[in-house]
Amino acid sequence: MYSMSTCWNSHRHTDGRAMLLEIRELGFEYAELSHGIRLSLVEGILQAVDAGEIRISSLHNFCPLPMGVSHAAPNLFQFSAESTRERELAIKSTLKTFDFAVRVGAPLVVLHMGSVEMKDYTDRLKELVAEGRRETPRYEALLAEAIEQRERRKEPFVERAYETLRRLIPEAEARGLRLGIENREAVEEIPFETDLRFFFREFARPTVAYWHDTGHAQIKEDLGLIHHMLHLESFADRLAGFHIHDVKPPCRDHCAPGTGRVDFASLRPWVRPEHVKVFELSPALSVEEVRAGVEYIRQLWGDE
Repeated sequence: MYSMSTCWNSHRHTDGRAMLLEIRELGFEYAELSHGIRLSLVEGILQAVDAGEIRISSLHNFCPLPMGVSHAAPNLFQFSAESTRERELAIKSTLKTFDFAVRVGAPLVVLHMGSVEMKDYTDRLKELVAEGRRETPRYEALLAEAIEQRERRKEPFVERAYETLRRLIPEAEARGLRLGIENREAVEEIPFETDLRFFFREFARPTVAYWHDTGHAQIKEDLGLIHHMLHLESFADRLAGFHIHDVKPPCRDHCAPGTGRVDFASLRPWVRPEHVKVFELSPALSVEEVRAGVEYIRQLWGDE
């Protein structure tokens, strides 16, 4: 199942039906409703779905956006937040995403789990990579400091994130939904690569799956935190699907596949027909660039 995320075109549309028809005209039978879906787009989305013009593969929390929010905001409310009110808003908004997923017939919701509140090391690490200084003592010291600070501070943030997820799992199961836990690009974002094996032991139910973002994983490889292909192999048994996009130096993601650093051919052994494969591409890409990126992946991964 190949799908196209509305992150590519939602900002250009005031009519949700026209938004989805643009994706259908690219040859996609499925679309992912991303975290930039304004409430004003919902009526048209329902019209397109009810008319059978397109099917919805997945939703990306929060979708639709909470009232009064008009821009993509997947981290608007964090599962890991110290504020009880923020966590309750996160749950409330996620349940609305669940209900919308049921309404449009989507089987899966992609989730962000939150983050540890700490100094922003990720941007500085990216700057050093851009300067060609990754293989330097300065970079190694900064990366070690970032990991040390994260490990020292993480426990309450991780526990709050996990407890929030525990409350959401029965709600997802009652609606027949799967939850795709997305790998993240920043050092401080949960779950951490070093913790993922423990995470999936803690949440062993089939409702909770791994969602692999190719761009985020490549950035983590470029930062020296993982080996992209080996990371995917390690969690292939829990894999539900992909966000597909490429990364150009320095750490610029959501590029068309085939134009950047991601070795998509090396990922092919772990791609299955049952996986949801979503192109999550920058709004800056033209139709021609999108078509070329889609064709590149189909040539490597097949049409299923």
